[in-house]
Amino acid sequence: MVVTEGRTPSVVGAGISPNDERVQAIAKIGFTERQARFLLLVMRHAGVCVPRQYATFAGIANGGKKCNALFAKLVRRRFAAAIPCVHNRARLYHVHARGLYGAIGEGASRYRRPVPAGRIAERLMRLDAVLSTPDLDWLTTAGEKRTCLARLTTSASPEPASDRVADSASASVRDLPSTFPIGVESSGRVVLLYLVTEPWTEPFRTFLQRHAALLRVSRRWTVRLAFPRPLDHFYSTYQAVIREELESPLHPITISELRWYFDHRRQADDGQPLHPQTQGFVSVGARVFGAPRFTEMYRRWRRHGDVVFEGISSPAIAEALEAGRGSVECLVLPHGYRHLSPLVADAPSMPERVGQELRRGPSPRTRGPHALNPRPQPPAETPQSVSEQLDRAWHRLNEFYKAQKAQGVRP
Repeated sequence: MVVTEGRTPSVVGAGISPNDERVQAIAKIGFTERQARFLLLVMRHAGVCVPRQYATFAGIANGGKKCNALFAKLVRRRFAAAIPCVHNRARLYHVHARGLYGAIGEGASRYRRPVPAGRIAERLMRLDAVLSTPDLDWLTTAGEKRTCLARLTTSASPEPASDRVADSASASVRDLPSTFPIGVESSGRVVLLYLVTEPWTEPFRTFLQRHAALLRVSRRWTVRLAFPRPLDHFYSTYQAVIREELESPLHPITISELRWYFDHRRQADDGQPLHPQTQGFVSVGARVFGAPRFTEMYRRWRRHGDVVFEGISSPAIAEALEAGRGSVECLVLPHGYRHLSPLVADAPSMPERVGQELRRGPSPRTRGPHALNPRPQPPAETPQSVSEQLDRAWHRLNEFYKAQKAQGVRP
């Protein structure tokens, strides 16, 4: 397995050709080709952006005249809305105009809708991860992914595809998550981008299992994990999942046992009666196949059937890693994001002017003597995802504003 540390280039954006029909359609609305290429990436991957990202994309100064001109035009022509952030100098821009999205053929895009506060940071991270690779053609829609998978399947199997293979490819496309884009380099290498937003690995395991069929038919591929700080400290945990899912194909005998166990477990889950001896075998199978890998596999098997066994039983993925045709990359995003949303990590300090009716605890005159033994400390907080951290911070910020209003202090 090849693991590299990703770095953000100083100038990116050359991957989208100025001759792209979508770029030309945006340019006709009144934007330069460079602005149109950037807006195309924003509308297809996030819907929101900050001036820093355009400055990096265009290779210009952040906060300079050229950088500010784009966002002033977007707001003036009501193509985007400027969202103030907690940081008094930060501005977030939500591109929502139907005309812009209609020009690229995505008038019904979900990115036009108002952005939930807990998703702002996640979308900005995903856009930064996309902007770090200038030479990729990113596939974001189901139709684009379907075409890519069909082309790869045909090239990997020159014989005419049977009905079973066609049904397998169709099921694989339906199982591909729409949240994560698929990049294709000019050399044909397929890049799967996964944004890490939480310390636990169950969603990442699901991601790998869903894309196993795609990796199996790709001649060259890369799985790229984008880590915002400080979640990059959990890379070793994610690496263990990679070794288990990608480097350990299941033996045909194990697949046969899994089929039997899944079939009888489904009967038990559906309330169908089982022979006592069969129930004993199912209990043994629950202990043998109780790992998270098989738990997620069973959930997907109930939806798609035996198609889920094709990718994990093929040695093609492990062989690609061994030969260097497959690789795993780690991209650490160097920017902070919490100040770029209407949320904060920690509530600001309370105003100093506090009325007597708002004081908590005993007054200094009635306060008892200092306790010799300290009070028990609260338990350590469990790791939280980015969305959970932002939701918690939002409630803290609301409490702060309510306290200011009660004391008559203007924000």
